[in-house]
Amino acid sequence: MKVTIVGAGAVGASCAQYIAVKNFASEVVIIDIKENYAEGKAMDLMQTSSLMGFDTKITGSTNDYSKTANSDIAVVTSGIPRKPGMTREELIGINAGIVKSVTENLIKHSPNVTLIVVSNPMDTMAYLAHKTTGLPKNRIIGMGGALDSARFKYRLAEALDCPTSDVNGMVIGGHSDKGMIPLTRFAVRNSLPVSTFLSEERIQQVAEDTKVGGATLTKMLGTSAWYAPGAAVSELVKAIALDSKKMFPCSALLEGEYGLNDISIGVPCILGKNGIEKIVELELTDAEKTKLHESAEAVKKTNGLLD
Repeated sequence: MKVTIVGAGAVGASCAQYIAVKNFASEVVIIDIKENYAEGKAMDLMQTSSLMGFDTKITGSTNDYSKTANSDIAVVTSGIPRKPGMTREELIGINAGIVKSVTENLIKHSPNVTLIVVSNPMDTMAYLAHKTTGLPKNRIIGMGGALDSARFKYRLAEALDCPTSDVNGMVIGGHSDKGMIPLTRFAVRNSLPVSTFLSEERIQQVAEDTKVGGATLTKMLGTSAWYAPGAAVSELVKAIALDSKKMFPCSALLEGEYGLNDISIGVPCILGKNGIEKIVELELTDAEKTKLHESAEAVKKTNGLLD
């Protein structure tokens, strides 16, 4: 199992770290345009292998995509990160060109690769990959929903004053502060609805805090977060590598599901060796459907900027 990570910044490096520590991949290649940067990150990570007990080989490369040849999975993190006050959508002008070039280079050397897109605006970058690469739609996955759901579970556990292992919840819709939809109705604490423990007002506060989870961290850190995004990516990669058939909300290209077409947006997906093995259609309430379609309209508006 060979995994390539494009972009050796904080998100890319944390992806490589979490994948290596989980010890399911034989090789991780990190690639970056900055001279010796990926090589340095790879060397630093490899020097933890005896301490952390992993056997995954990590190598770095300065813009030499031949080193990525025959990758099974490639993660695209490249592009500029958010700064305080920026929306994910404001990154489109620069990041679209980067993502298009990167995906073309990856497929040239690994025609059977499965792509996981992290670069923002993520749903639009995933859509761009669908439109420009020619890969089957099951082999292009947008990461956002897995990260947003992790943030939702963190906020739920905080409100419930319980371990995160005791809660479960899911976020669908666009990966944006206004577009994501925490499915509070489905959220549970050890199989019991969270409404058993929390007031409706507190549940809605959890949902709102989840939606601005990325912006909150960007304001605090001065740049985009990296630990949770890296961990989210590593779980998607692991599910594909191990053919686990695990379900995550991912940005997938829809062709009629949820009444939506020609759009990549976050919905529950079963992941396995073929990438997206199945899109799961939930029975949504009218209010939830309305929110999803409003989110889709916003994503389509951003997609229109690609022209």
